[in-house]
Amino acid sequence: MPAPITPPPVEPTTADTSVPTPDGPPAEPEPHDAMAPVPERPGPAPERAPNDVATSGTTEARQDGAAPETTADETTRDTTADETTRETTADETIADGTAQEPAAADGTGHSAPTPSTPEPVGTAADADATAAVPEQQTQAQAQAQADDTEPTPAGTEHDADHAGSAEHTNSTDDTDDDEDDAQDRRTPEAGTDDGAEPATDIEPAADAEPPPPVDPEQALAAVGWELDPLTLRERAPDPAQLRVIRDGLTGKLDTTLDNRSRARLLSLRAVASRILGDLDDALGDARLAVTYAEATGEFRRTALARARLAEALRWRGDHAEADRLFAEANSPELPDRLRALLHEHAGRCCFDQGRLTEACLHFERALDLRHGEDAQLNARVEVALDAVAERAAADGFGPAPRRPEEVLGTPCPPVATFDEEQQLWGYADAGGEMVIAHRYAEAQPFHEGLAWVRRPEASRWALIDTSGAALIEANNGYRAVVPFSDGLSWVSMDGKSRWMAVDRMNIVKIPPGYEEARPFRNGLAAVRQNGGWGAVDLTGEVVVPTRYHRLGTPLADGREVDGFTADGLAVVELAGRRGVVDRAGRVVVPPAYPTVVVHPVAFLVAAESGRWGALDRRGEPLIDPVHPGRAAVVAEIDRLLADASPVL
Repeated sequence: MPAPITPPPVEPTTADTSVPTPDGPPAEPEPHDAMAPVPERPGPAPERAPNDVATSGTTEARQDGAAPETTADETTRDTTADETTRETTADETIADGTAQEPAAADGTGHSAPTPSTPEPVGTAADADATAAVPEQQTQAQAQAQADDTEPTPAGTEHDADHAGSAEHTNSTDDTDDDEDDAQDRRTPEAGTDDGAEPATDIEPAADAEPPPPVDPEQALAAVGWELDPLTLRERAPDPAQLRVIRDGLTGKLDTTLDNRSRARLLSLRAVASRILGDLDDALGDARLAVTYAEATGEFRRTALARARLAEALRWRGDHAEADRLFAEANSPELPDRLRALLHEHAGRCCFDQGRLTEACLHFERALDLRHGEDAQLNARVEVALDAVAERAAADGFGPAPRRPEEVLGTPCPPVATFDEEQQLWGYADAGGEMVIAHRYAEAQPFHEGLAWVRRPEASRWALIDTSGAALIEANNGYRAVVPFSDGLSWVSMDGKSRWMAVDRMNIVKIPPGYEEARPFRNGLAAVRQNGGWGAVDLTGEVVVPTRYHRLGTPLADGREVDGFTADGLAVVELAGRRGVVDRAGRVVVPPAYPTVVVHPVAFLVAAESGRWGALDRRGEPLIDPVHPGRAAVVAEIDRLLADASPVL
């Protein structure tokens, strides 16, 4: 297990300790993957702003479902409910199976802000994820039944348990966050009363218990943000209330130790500080939040932290770094709702720079990802496009849109070109100018600034850099090669077997011994040995035993990756049946299905009948296999998900 990242202690930007930290587990609204709501501590929906202002904010919030870890050693604790008491969150039910851990304070309510040891996996079915407390599940199910809110997938008793205990949030532009902590309410748009009791003229009894204190994360999610139609920046309707919320987040940080919770709370406090105009505090919190998020190894959590940092940078005018972070965060492996939100905010960043054509492309992509069905996103984009039109009329649309390499700050590698007359390959730059002459019989594309090439007179491959200089000569004897990835390349001396991995200096990092090997992806590579497929890490350690007949991962968007997703999941096949393993080799879904497809928050599975259903990220039944195709299952998952977006 890698050593924990230990950022410096966090100095709270505000420290009003008069704001009590609410009892119970920490809370954070769920961005996209909650199932049946558990309405607790309902509140009124935010008022809508005038027509020239797009309002966004959640009318729902949710409890975190757990407190943080006390020590790094707890990452290997026994997975029993009596050791750790917490609710099953929406993240555990339909997303990545991770959960928060209990934390201890020092008796004064404060503890050292040292991050815990990173979890080995930030995705499905963590072996250390504890079961939900039965009493909590029962209450959640009963409440969900009484309110008759989101539909519950039919099928097994487990379905009802998961749907009842999962929580959801509904929001617009800015609810929160990491798919692991939620408390549910419903939006007025859904035809509900937001979970509130009906209005009545009867006075409450004098001895009625006062409502519990509002958690600051829930309060932040419930803020009715106003979008300034001139600057496309959020405005808080009540800055004083936002300061109280920020102080409450500071109070929670004082007693939080685990990486997940600190990443979440720091980035949320950065949001509050940014909108209050305290941009230095916002930037400091946001950068530290990214450090903690990266320490968890969880893909979506890191993407959210980077996006919040990008917004802090955008408000400070550091647009180049903000653009890069938005581009890094926005991956096809994220749920479409989150991707749409990232494109929207990236478009606002381009608007600030006068890159209006590029901004429009981002806004268009955001609408396409939601298929025009997100009314609140549509309203915000309409405000943004009005602002673009007004500025374009005065100043034009600005520079042409940039290539992804320009935004990411990475050089555009030379592209292999073929000369018909010489029947040889060379390389040209982005402008079409030849930078490496036509002299190769074969030429692979550049990866990580390196390309394998073969001269006509040679039968072995050589490695060159972007200038054409040879780093590994052909006389090393490699008859077969695989492009570089994660700093390593698989090579074979006989061109058929005994594959080994070398670095750019031709140092052997993984000794020969594999019949077949695929490029590394997210630190793992699929390999075949003795007829069976498995996976190794960058050190050559076997993390997935070579016992499977196939290892390759089809994604819900139609792509297929050679190996593991960014969430650390891979589809394996055994005796004609498919299942899912994680990056630690744990079986998440036993090989029992004719087809398995990885969805950003679930697994799509086909039954023997040819009908399609879905499993949650723990491998438990979510949607019965009654649909004629994958598209219908994806549509039902979208209906089951809360209409939520994280606070950025």
